[in-house]
Amino acid sequence: MDLTRSVLEDGKAERIVTVDLAGKSTVADAFVIASGQSRRQIDALTERLVEGVKGTPWAVLGVEGRPGCDWVLIDLGDVVVHLFRPEMRSLYNLEKMWSVDLPGEDAVAV
Repeated sequence: MDLTRSVLEDGKAERIVTVDLAGKSTVADAFVIASGQSRRQIDALTERLVEGVKGTPWAVLGVEGRPGCDWVLIDLGDVVVHLFRPEMRSLYNLEKMWSVDLPGEDAVAV
């Protein structure tokens, strides 16, 4: 997860949140959710992440949401990365679904 966060930070992703799914889901151990300001930035972040895991123990099991790049999901097995444009992130609000606070916002009620 540190590699994922590092790649996203280097690509200037915003509002990066890690959602621990241990005991909550069998889909993955964690979600990493981040925003990009444009479709182009989301696409670039996706490419950086796919390239960044090459030669590591991680493997890209799938990428969904390209070429639209409003919401891209990158499946790394135990970690699933969600990259959103801000409007789409607000619409789907995964943090609220999993009861995680967004950086810089008030706490989400459970």
